[in-house]
Amino acid sequence: MYCPFCQNTDTRVIDSRVSEDGVMIRRRRACEACGERFSTIESVELKLPAVIKSDDRREPFSAHKLRLSFDRALQKRPVSEDQVEACVRHVISRVRQSGERELPSRMIGEFVMAELRKVDHVGYVRFASVYRSFEDVADFREELDRLERDHSVPTDVQLSLLGDDAPPKGKSKKEGK
Repeated sequence: MYCPFCQNTDTRVIDSRVSEDGVMIRRRRACEACGERFSTIESVELKLPAVIKSDDRREPFSAHKLRLSFDRALQKRPVSEDQVEACVRHVISRVRQSGERELPSRMIGEFVMAELRKVDHVGYVRFASVYRSFEDVADFREELDRLERDHSVPTDVQLSLLGDDAPPKGKSKKEGK
């Protein structure tokens, strides 16, 4: 491991810690030449399937592109970096667990939407509007109606889709007024 300060190759590990999910190891290192300290993060590199695009092109799976998709959908939303990282890891895990050598990009998009739906409805609708090519307001309304009908996501965890007219947690609209 090169020292990022002096480029010396002689560094030693001072401390190692496994992440909570057991996927990564964080190592604290010290350079033998200049004495500077720095951290590295190590993770297993696995071969992920190729992605089949809608025009039948194939390209390598890109965790960077996946992260950018989440970042765009959740821009200026109250979702922590830890939550976003967990979503990215879940999608990568599902891709890996598919066992396929190639996956259609549509399937990966569905995985992303499932994760977004869990953490932020607004981010979910943003992603879905691009992913499903919403053409007009009716498409948005239909997706919002579908979200409101679905009771699998606890609504007290997320902000209201429609603004401040939602009742306080645990109260109906009649009780909230």
